Amino acid sequence: MKLSEILTQDKLSLSFEVFPPKTDTAFESVKHATEEIAKLCPSFMSVTYGAGGGTSKYTLDIAKNIKANYGVPTLAHLTCVSSTKQTVREKIEAMRDAGIENVMALRGDLTPELMASDRSQWDYRHAIDLVLELKSCRADFCVGGACYPEIHPESATQKDDIKYLKEKVDAGCDFLTTQMFFDNNLLYNFLYKIREAGITVPIIPGIMPITNGNQIDRAIKLSGSFVPQRFKSIVDKFGSSPDAMKQAGIAYATDQIIDLFANGIKNVHVYSMNKPDVAQAIQNNLSDILG
Repeated sequence: MKLSEILTQDKLSLSFEVFPPKTDTAFESVKHATEEIAKLCPSFMSVTYGAGGGTSKYTLDIAKNIKANYGVPTLAHLTCVSSTKQTVREKIEAMRDAGIENVMALRGDLTPELMASDRSQWDYRHAIDLVLELKSCRADFCVGGACYPEIHPESATQKDDIKYLKEKVDAGCDFLTTQMFFDNNLLYNFLYKIREAGITVPIIPGIMPITNGNQIDRAIKLSGSFVPQRFKSIVDKFGSSPDAMKQAGIAYATDQIIDLFANGIKNVHVYSMNKPDVAQAIQNNLSDILG
């Protein structure tokens, strides 16, 4: 099922993101974790690709298993950073052969090695290049893109960021998923600005449950997200107690999602980090709300 159909339904939905293993030896344990999340019957599950495509060979395996054996619609990530056209086209055909209908088109993270390379020689320098390639090769794909409620780390201003986002949508993005954020007001402000700019595709807010005190520093480093004082206080108070921090982190994420639903958002995506217990706890907290 295409996400464009799911996202236009008049009901609330919750989806989860999982990531593939980094090594062969970890495959079975990661596969089991993703299966446990699939058993929760989310509206869809996305499977990430990995920095520089490092775990790409497992992305399709996980996505195929979820879709074939659990009937959960899947969104397979695809990055283009430093890839050749031939490599990307082979990946696209492999997705088609696997019955994957939904693709998340991303440039991909720039590792230190990639940062030091000559990017002018790359076939794909930005996510828009991959969106155009996907729509050219497989017009029937439902293609998603990323957006940043606060600002893309490499953009000079939010105005520039939104301008490039509009170009990406015009190139063929059917929906957008946001980077994590911890203050819903940042999202509401962002939505107002992009709608004013003519971006009308569905926006899926991405929520990251912080269930470990050490997670917050890494999350901020990766995303540059603003952390409100309310959440800082939670980490300060409960961060040294694993069980308490896990419960508080789930409660905070749940509160964010409830507020989003209450303010007209119909679809929320949870970065569940391959943690079935966290995914289930959030879903249980929303059981009557989701219906």
